[in-house]
Amino acid sequence: MCGIAGIVTFDPLARVDERRLTAMRDVMRHRGPDGEGLFLDGPVGLAHRRLSIVDVSAGHQPMANEDGSVWVVFNGEIYNHGDLRPGLEQRGHHYRTRSDTETILHLYEDTGDALVDDLHGMFAFAIWDRPRQRLLLARDRLGIKPLYYTVTDRELLFASEIKGLLAATNAQPAFNENALPEFLATRFLSGEETFFRGIKKLMPGHVASWSPGDVFRTRRYWTLPGPSDQPASVASCAADVRARLETAVRSHLMSDVPLGVFLSGGIDSSALAAMMAQAVPEPIRTFAVGFAEAEANELPYARLVARAIGSEHREVLVTPSEYFEALPRLIWHEDEPIAFTSSVPLYFVARLARDHVKVVLTGEGADELFLGYNRYRATLWNARLGRPYWATVPSRLRRGVRELVAALPKQVRRYAERSFIAHEPGIRDLFLENFAVFSEPAQRPLLAEPQLIDRHDPYAAILQSGDDRDGEWLDRMGRLDLQTYLLELLMKQDQMSMAASIESRVPFLDDHVVQYVSALPGHVKVRGWQTKAVLRAAVADLIPPAILTRPKMGFPVPFGGWLRGAFAPVVDEFVLGGRARARGLFKWGALSQLVNEHRHGLRQHGDRLWLLVNLEIWQRIFLDGEEPGDVLRTVASPHSRTFYANPLGQDGRVVAGEYWRPRPQPADHFGAVATAPGHVGHDARVG
Repeated sequence: MCGIAGIVTFDPLARVDERRLTAMRDVMRHRGPDGEGLFLDGPVGLAHRRLSIVDVSAGHQPMANEDGSVWVVFNGEIYNHGDLRPGLEQRGHHYRTRSDTETILHLYEDTGDALVDDLHGMFAFAIWDRPRQRLLLARDRLGIKPLYYTVTDRELLFASEIKGLLAATNAQPAFNENALPEFLATRFLSGEETFFRGIKKLMPGHVASWSPGDVFRTRRYWTLPGPSDQPASVASCAADVRARLETAVRSHLMSDVPLGVFLSGGIDSSALAAMMAQAVPEPIRTFAVGFAEAEANELPYARLVARAIGSEHREVLVTPSEYFEALPRLIWHEDEPIAFTSSVPLYFVARLARDHVKVVLTGEGADELFLGYNRYRATLWNARLGRPYWATVPSRLRRGVRELVAALPKQVRRYAERSFIAHEPGIRDLFLENFAVFSEPAQRPLLAEPQLIDRHDPYAAILQSGDDRDGEWLDRMGRLDLQTYLLELLMKQDQMSMAASIESRVPFLDDHVVQYVSALPGHVKVRGWQTKAVLRAAVADLIPPAILTRPKMGFPVPFGGWLRGAFAPVVDEFVLGGRARARGLFKWGALSQLVNEHRHGLRQHGDRLWLLVNLEIWQRIFLDGEEPGDVLRTVASPHSRTFYANPLGQDGRVVAGEYWRPRPQPADHFGAVATAPGHVGHDARVG
């Protein structure tokens, strides 16, 4: 994994400013602490930060072909580069390294833009073709690796992270306020827009090109395969799923440095760890993260798997104070407000793993491929049960029923609000609106300019993803999430692991696995109330029964509970505070009601407050220019003192009547897990 950046000036007589290009590269130093490189060619400049994984001694970038006519900067891994190399050598290409980067160069020489069709892996790269004076940008099929760009009337800039683009200019970044409705509904932006006006992301499965006299244009080169109409059953497909996953895991072990696995104790990561343990001769290394709160601690499940496969297992506990202390810096790494509370513990387990390995496998993508989320089965049953209701009850009466639902007691209302009686038919309302953080009705009294929703439909980008074809409910939901929701999860995975300078790989999203599983009909993935049916059958002999049958948890983070206790001042500052109010995005009365309902336990608004807190911190860092390390200094404690990033005393309790200061610790500190007899410690081996 690496960081790439580049500048193309449209004036052929101009020269790229080396200082700007260096600034773009070095603000992403965390993506590649092992090496750096620049290539300047008049109006074009390419930059690279390297995290050495394959061919550590060589493989430096920017890299040129044999005669220096084609140059590349590349972020990612090409898992089939070893298969492609013999054919390229037979066609006369001479390799100087063992790296997959050189395969990209030679394949481009042979096939031009069509090279992406032959590449299997995760990638974002830029190729400068000197004879043709042409730039090519490309991103892998599912968007595992990021790539952002901006085009002005003078130049084109691109980088692995948005902050790389911002480093090239002194101009104040501008907030793309049109993003608000989608962000509030879905947590993220699913199309090419970002939170920064004028900055876009190259979409997954796309290439982009520019040359003098031509416009910058993008083209989609890959589309998710549609569901097959061939008969299929769980039993008939399980063996094929298993074989493809085992092949994917073996290919993802390509490395010249140590590897490990992020182990949550769920089916996905447990299956990967078990397959990896079978594929290598030595004990594998597994890493887990948790919280002290019992309802948010999956560590016992991770330990169970570690014992079963004989891994060398390590784990880290994250305290609430460490969580909040890290949040501003991680928002800086993310470039945009963080969508998921689980991003923060992901960073901590990546930091833990970094001290022992340089590459980790993760289970990202399995829930979208195999339909593992509870919302899939809930929506399916809503659609089935609601069909006669929608067909027989007039819309006027249905509106009256929805009004009655809103007046129900809390214990009953929470279920009724998710049911078909509170929604209209169609995937937009029953799937997207039903599981929105802020639905459209919730946004209208909140936004200072509610007309923003009318101009910018929160779900337009999702529904226009291009692959929501007619079909069964399960197929449609899975396809939408694979191309939208998954993209944000992959960005979380990339940015949090890169913040710790470690590479993460996602075998479930191997091209061959995706090609096969996405074509399977939904009924082999969701069977009755059981999700991931075919995956469970495929790995049933690999993992302990307790893991196979445990209910889906996601990654639980007790964020909402923290905001009712010692960390309530976080909300007072970043949701209700003067600076947040002065931005004029939201109505004060609606914010106050939201906070009061949450604090008094009337309703659970943890997810909503998470988005609002993140948005305000993001604005202070990127729009106001505040240093991430200073953001929490403005938070008032319950005792009207200053919040200094870590509200704990030396004994781990909230300190009353004095300033809250961070506990002294080394820069790379990870608190060892306090262990009891029979429990796994920070550096304990499980066998």
